[in-house]
Amino acid sequence: MTRTAARIATATRAATVTSNSTAVTEWALRYFGPWWSATSINTDDGPQVIADVDPGRVTEIAQHVADRSGEETVYASSRMLLGRNDDGTVFASQPDDKTAYRAEPGGPLHVYGCDDVPLALAAARLAREVIRGRLLADGWSILHASAIVRDGKTVLTLGDKGAGKTTTALLLARAGWQLLANDRVFIRPDGDRLRVLPWPSAAAIGLGLLDALGWYDQVRDRVQRGEQLHPTQHRKVTGALHSGSRTPLWNASGKELKPQFFPDQLATWLGLTLATEGHAARIFFPRITPGAEPAFLNEERRVRAGDFFTVGTEDRYPDVFGLLPADIPGSEPLLELLGELPRHILALGHDVKANSDFLKQLAGPAA
Repeated sequence: MTRTAARIATATRAATVTSNSTAVTEWALRYFGPWWSATSINTDDGPQVIADVDPGRVTEIAQHVADRSGEETVYASSRMLLGRNDDGTVFASQPDDKTAYRAEPGGPLHVYGCDDVPLALAAARLAREVIRGRLLADGWSILHASAIVRDGKTVLTLGDKGAGKTTTALLLARAGWQLLANDRVFIRPDGDRLRVLPWPSAAAIGLGLLDALGWYDQVRDRVQRGEQLHPTQHRKVTGALHSGSRTPLWNASGKELKPQFFPDQLATWLGLTLATEGHAARIFFPRITPGAEPAFLNEERRVRAGDFFTVGTEDRYPDVFGLLPADIPGSEPLLELLGELPRHILALGHDVKANSDFLKQLAGPAA
């Protein structure tokens, strides 16, 4: 059987994805290439994630987990059933995705699927988690922030959900800055500076924001021609793009349903330039309020412990396979360094041009 492999790397850490499906490794190359390093390699370079299309193994592991009446969790927004053997091997099944996992202590991670796309998604997540664990062991932390870069200098944008992190980053990226991250970044002290790396992921941009930024028509045009956005996108969003609706969509729990872009589509569809790293230079805390004029707010806000993703606060990727280090340093040194950076609390409204002009003046002209 012909197998292919992709090596994924950032900083000094790497993981390898091997598969009996070229679609899986091609997905990894596409998904990680724009923000990290992703290259095709030979299969004898020490794989960490082995991802195979094998419906029989999916059924076998699902039955193995069911027989053990194990625990249940939600992983990447999908229900996951877990079972553990006495030797520490973890078996997991995601019935809705028709995927299954086997993780032996100290061994490679195996993931099996019935179809290429769900398997490719699962393999990419696992590869990222392998590297995440190694970066955390090296002293990196994960900050809940968007980020844009110019000449290596990074503006971090923080705030609660809906505050305007993505809007701020996209406005500056559209104005000529490089987009480093949409929602999360890796960050670590680097001498007397703070080095920042991207967290590769699909980028979610709401229909209303897509329209306000002038991208809706070109995205709709591509979708109508048969081009595909990220498969995690809700079918209602795809339907809205086909019909020409620009009205924001919401699910039953009040979460906005948004178009989901592959990292490379931020460049090829939207014309943005992506960055692979930078050093933190300043911090924005935006707050979007309808009718507000862009302005500084005379308030105090610092980066705090709650702005970091930790093992205890991770809401999408719980450490079910034991990939994260048990002993992770606290965020106090980082908080001290972040506290020394210039920071601005900003009021933004819904006037895109006014917001953009204000942010460009504050951040400085693009190179």
